[in-house]
Amino acid sequence: MCTYNTEWAQIRGSSGKGRDGWMPLTTATVYFDHPVHAPADHTLNIDFANPDAGPSARIAVELTADAARELVAAIERALGNVPAELLTQ
Repeated sequence: MCTYNTEWAQIRGSSGKGRDGWMPLTTATVYFDHPVHAPADHTLNIDFANPDAGPSARIAVELTADAARELVAAIERALGNVPAELLTQ
């Protein structure tokens, strides 16, 4: 069953490495749906993109729910270990 729940985030100042090398990223679209490639019935899908650069300026990620939760926890741990003055850039 698809939820059609989709979240968007502005991620200006970010970059990602795609097929043609590094590119600026400006948006992230996050949704839970059927994956295209991952061997699971449903995954948390994240599309990192720069819409102004065309459809090829996109990096897609498909994560199982457990993997997505582990990633969120790892991100929180990593950010929690950074001095506050470095987080305001």
